[in-house]
Amino acid sequence: MYFADHNPPHFHAYYGRAKALVSIETGDIISGALPNTAKRLVKDWALARQAELRENWARAQAEGGLERIPGPDGAG
Repeated sequence: MYFADHNPPHFHAYYGRAKALVSIETGDIISGALPNTAKRLVKDWALARQAELRENWARAQAEGGLERIPGPDGAG
């Protein structure tokens, strides 16, 4: 996420050289592309972490500090 970023609420996902903007509300790719396996993993993760992602989006819009959310691999 970036501070004061444009709507709709989203985060940036990277997998190797692939990158995408992913909707916080649906887990769907808004723009860009990811390989199918990564896309499925990111969507499942986004939906499981939706509340945390929404909170971070609100913080980012207010230019506050973001909380680290563990990634799909548990790293964070």
